[in-house]
Parts: sequence; structure tokens; C-alpha cells
Amino acid sequence: MALHAVENVEEAFDVTREFLTPVTVRRWLKLAIVVFFVGSGVNFPTAQSNTSTPPGDVSPGEIPFNLPVDAVTLAVAVVAVGLLFVGIFALIGAIMEFVLIESLRTGEVSLRRYWRQRWRQGLRLFGFRLAIGLPMIALFAGWLALLIVPILTGRDPTIPATAFLVGIPVVFLIGVVYALVSGLTTVFVVPLMIQADSGVLAAWRRLWRSIKTAWKQYLAYIVIAFLLTIAAGIITAIVVGVVAIVLLIPILIAAAITHVTVSLTSTVGVVVIVALAILFGLSMLIVGTLSQVPVVTYFRYYALLVLGDIEESFDILGDRRPPIEDP
Repeated sequence: MALHAVENVEEAFDVTREFLTPVTVRRWLKLAIVVFFVGSGVNFPTAQSNTSTPPGDVSPGEIPFNLPVDAVTLAVAVVAVGLLFVGIFALIGAIMEFVLIESLRTGEVSLRRYWRQRWRQGLRLFGFRLAIGLPMIALFAGWLALLIVPILTGRDPTIPATAFLVGIPVVFLIGVVYALVSGLTTVFVVPLMIQADSGVLAAWRRLWRSIKTAWKQYLAYIVIAFLLTIAAGIITAIVVGVVAIVLLIPILIAAAITHVTVSLTSTVGVVVIVALAILFGLSMLIVGTLSQVPVVTYFRYYALLVLGDIEESFDILGDRRPPIEDP
């Protein structure tokens, strides 16, 4: 039995090259915007505050510090704004998933048109991601609380620490299941939603029937895609690292000139250093995003090729598929 995940490794390169060339600034910038939301991770912000222990003994069960009301209000506000930002970013990212797949299957990158066509399905995808993501976050937070709460409250940490250690394999296995469901939703369910103009669950039911029939093909895809992801990550990190060094050289030269002329500790020196740091950060953000354009494009084409080969009725690429060569 031929494994489609193996056969399509090279074919995905051909389709990706055809889609990304000839290189045009406008096309790559639009793809970079999509990839920024689709291919970038989001870290939930955390708030930290310096507190001092009040004089006197702290009885068990009490938090060993008191926060001013203003500090608590500020912390809550920061967390709320951070969560709002993450939610908006995730919502845009969900809609951009459809913009990306539409661009790949048609060969034309159009942000506004595909956004108007698919934003409702993007909302459904966003809701599905919340439905499977929030329980995972709650589980992880509860697992960490087994260690953190006893430390903050002064209770005996022996039993919670034991439960924490026992929970490691459980959290790991649930995390693997979550990653599989989330990943398969992104690479396989989204194209099926576009094809049938359906919701997430309807597309998942179609995919699940195919998984039960051709589970070896999907397992091969998961393994090979994982290995390819590691390889791509290493190569991308090396390329971005080299570019960072090249960009850092003129930044350091400018900083040295500033130090010699006006001193880095002066007001002008601080302003120049901050400006150089912001310029370097923005440059690396642009470089990092642009470097992900061919990577994300390749992996999405790879998934679409595999999906169409496993189940012919799932094929959404049509004429964009590479021609079949005669043996």
C-alpha cells in the first residue's frame, strides 16, 4: 500500500514553488499578513507584582501578602485587556485560515474577498477552538495549582505534589489528543468546510469516517508532517539567525557611534538606543513573518495533497495538482 504522505512530500514543493513564483512584493506582503495570524503563536500574558510580607505571623490558609486595591484593579484590567487582545487575535486567525486555503486552491491571494465570503465559517472555527481550548487551559491551570496553591497558602504540599506528579502523564496524553484534534481541524477540516460550505462538526463527521477507513494513511501523515516540521523549524531558525546577525551589525555600529559622540547614558543616547532597538525588533518581526510564508504554504499544500489522495471526493485543489507522471 502506497503512503500518500510519502508520495506528496516532493509534489508539495512543486505546487508551493508554482504558487509563490514569480515573487511579487504585493503578493508576498498579503501572504505575510495571513501567515502572521495563522502561523504565529500567541502567549497569554501574565501579570507580576512585587509584594512585601506584612509584619506578624501568617496563619495557615491565608495568603501571606496583601495587595492594595489599586494594584488588584490594575492587574485585573491588564489581564482583561490581554485576554481581549488574545481573543481578537485568535478570531482574526480563525478567519484567516479560510483566507489562506481559498488563496491556495484558487492561486489568487485576496484578503477582502475571501474574508467577506468566509468570515461566518471563521466564527464557527473560533467557537470550536474555544470549546476545546478552554477546558485544556482549565485542566493545565488546575494541574499547576496543585503545586502553587499550597506554597501560597502555607499548607502541607506533600499530597498535592504527589497528585501533581501523578497528573503528568494524564496531562501529557490529554495534551497530545488536544494537539491532534486542533491540528487536524486546521489542516483537514477547514478545507472540508470550504468544499461543502458547512460547519465544523459536519466537516469533522466527514473526516472521521475517512479516518476510520484509512487510518494508516492519516497516521503516516501525522508522523511525516511532524518530522518535516522539526526540519523546517531548524532550517528557518538558522536562516533567521543569520539575517539577525547581518541586521545587528549596523545596529551595533550605530550604537557605538552614539556612545562615542553623545554617550549612551545621555537623553539623546537613550532615545537613539531605544529607536535602534525598536527598529531591530520590527525588522526581525518582518523577517520572521516573511520566512514563514513558504513554510506555511508548503505544509498547507502538503496537507491538501494528502487529503485529496486519501479521499478523492475531498480534493479541493483540482487543476492546481501536479500532473501525474507516467511510470
